[in-house]
Order: sequence, then structure tokens, then C-alpha cells
Amino acid sequence: MKRILNTALLLIIFSSLTAQNFDDLSFGTDSTFEVLTWNIEWFPKNGDITVNNVKNIIKALDVDVIAIQEVDDTIKFNKMVDSLENYVGYLKSSYFAGLAYIYKSDIIQINSIYEIYTSQPYWKIFPRSPMVMDMSFVDKRIIVINNHFKCCGDGILDIDNPDDEEARRYKATNLLKQYIDTNFANENVIVLGDFNDILTDKTKNNVFQSIINDYENYYFADFNIANGNSAGWSYPSWPSHLDHILITNDLFDDFKNDASVIQTIKIEEYISGGWSAYDKDISDHRPEGIKLLMNKNVGVNSINKAKTHLVNYPNPFHSTTKFSFEASNGLQEIKIINLQGQTVFSKKISKGQSSISWDGQNFPNGIYFAKLLLNNNEIANTKLILIK
Repeated sequence: MKRILNTALLLIIFSSLTAQNFDDLSFGTDSTFEVLTWNIEWFPKNGDITVNNVKNIIKALDVDVIAIQEVDDTIKFNKMVDSLENYVGYLKSSYFAGLAYIYKSDIIQINSIYEIYTSQPYWKIFPRSPMVMDMSFVDKRIIVINNHFKCCGDGILDIDNPDDEEARRYKATNLLKQYIDTNFANENVIVLGDFNDILTDKTKNNVFQSIINDYENYYFADFNIANGNSAGWSYPSWPSHLDHILITNDLFDDFKNDASVIQTIKIEEYISGGWSAYDKDISDHRPEGIKLLMNKNVGVNSINKAKTHLVNYPNPFHSTTKFSFEASNGLQEIKIINLQGQTVFSKKISKGQSSISWDGQNFPNGIYFAKLLLNNNEIANTKLILIK
């Protein structure tokens, strides 16, 4: 009897040590569409402790769609999903750490889920075939493409070497772009996952350069994270930022809305034991999420329709661009905002002044918007494209 009591006591103590409180952890809202990418590292990394933690994290985050990488145990994965109220899972297989989706069945309508580039010629390029979710959210069709690219390498892109890791990721990037351009040119597309490479490499070694160059149609929503402090990166162990969320131009309007957010979610801040406990019991990657406020009237398109004179040259530009506008005797100001709606530059304009220059050298590549204000009222705006 004493042995039974001691065992029960040990179980209670062990349970209290491993249980985590995620009451303050949140991300999803009732008014936004949220999608999360999460490499959960050979799930379940630490058995039932991992299963319980991941289940509680998903419940706390309350997002609409989760794109998962590295499912090892399909039985435990399916059991975990079955225990999540209002969620459904999709898992093709666990071959070489399978891809999966978890989504809210009462909000998301699935049109189809399928894999692409599955045949033998693409096996080296795509160790895990990209998984496409064709879905509807409210009145919008959204295409989500889940990926897990080849890992490792030396940081040098050797395009002529079929075994070069960077070359494999480069070819995978271009094939994905080709697939989207061909099949979803006018759709809302989100490409996400563990891309196993950084966005900030110089042009000659950047495996994502073809997408970065096509700034009119594609934008890495996490560009500012990649260019920011390493404390916000998705893979702290290196550290590096390897998990990305790419959106197409049909979503630019939605991403610019004030309520839209891109974020690396630091779950270790809600865990007793911090990063070491998270890494031991859950994963070596942080999840990254985007939430989009859909169908708001004011967005990128309305900015492009401004009638008042405001132009800049050159555009696109590499460092400095010059704005020209009509001089005024009123109180004029120019503001520059990024795609997250944050003001990154503002300057008062002297009376009678009709031009001003902006040096974007210390800002990340991407799309920005300039607004011209007169007596605190916006009278003109234009889109800027910064490429270094």
C-alpha cells in the first residue's frame, strides 16, 4: 500500500513538473484569418509530454489553420487531433517526417488537399512533396502550400551541382513559383513552411531571389523578422530564421490592414524552464503565424488609386529615392509606412518645398507606401519598392 501511495505521489509530482500553463498564450481572433507554420521536430519528440503540450498550445493559440512539418508517429498525431475539439487533421504519410494540416472544421471549407511534384524526377529537389490545401474562408478562396525543403549546406549556391543543398532549395523555390504562376495567378496564395534557408543572403547565393525579384506578385511577410534581431528568429539553436510565410499580391491589401500581423511565437516564454524545456519536450523550431483582416475597404489598391500628384524616382530603388509633389503654404508632411502598417519615416516639409529624398539604406527590402499629408489630412500616396 505504501509503495502504491509513493508511486501515485511521484506521478503527481512528475505531472506537475511537466504540465504547462498556457492561459496567457493567444494568437487567433474572431475577426481575422490565421495560419501557422510549425516544424514540431519528429513529433512526438518526448512522447506523451510532447503530445499534451502541443495539444494545449494549439488550443491556446486558437488559429484557423496550422501547417505542420516533421510528423513521425502518425498514430499519436491522429489521436492528438481527435482530442482537439473543433479541429480536424490531414496527414498523407510520415515518410521522411511527413507534412500535415490541422484546421478548424467549422470555419474552413476544404475544396481539396493534394501533393505536387511527387514523381521521381522531383525527389531530390523536394525530399517532402509540397502539400496544397485548396480551401474557402468566409467568401474567399485561399490556397495554402505547406513545405519542408532540404536542409543544410555551406551557404554557397552551386547551381550546376544537383547534390548541392542550396541548389536543391533554389530549384524547389523556382518550381513552386512556376506552379503558382501557372495555376493560381489570380488567387489568394500563402506558401509557408520550414524552408531551411534564410531570406537575407546576398543575391548570388540567395535561393529565394527569383521570388524576391518578383516584388509585384510575391512578398515574404516575415521579411522584417528575418532582417530583425535574432531574438525573434524561428530557429534559436543556430540561431537563424528558417521558417517563412510568403503571400501573393492578392493578399497585399489584407496584409496591410492594421489588424494583420506576422509573428514568431515564443512559446518558451510561457513554459517553466524556458527554451531548454521547450527544446527538450516540444521542438527546436518556434511556430510562426500570420493573421489577416480580410475584406477591409482601405488597402493597397486604394492607395494606388490616389489622384493627387506624388511620384518618386527611381522606383524600384536600391537606396535613395526622390519624391516630387505640389508645393503648398499649408502644413505638409510625408510619411513612409511598411506592409505591416508601421510608420518607418516621417518628415515635415517646409512651405513652398516641392521635393524630398528618402534614404532606405537601413531598411529591409520590400514594398512601402509613401503618404503626403496637408494639415494632417492625407492628400496623396504612392507605392515604393526597395531592392538592394
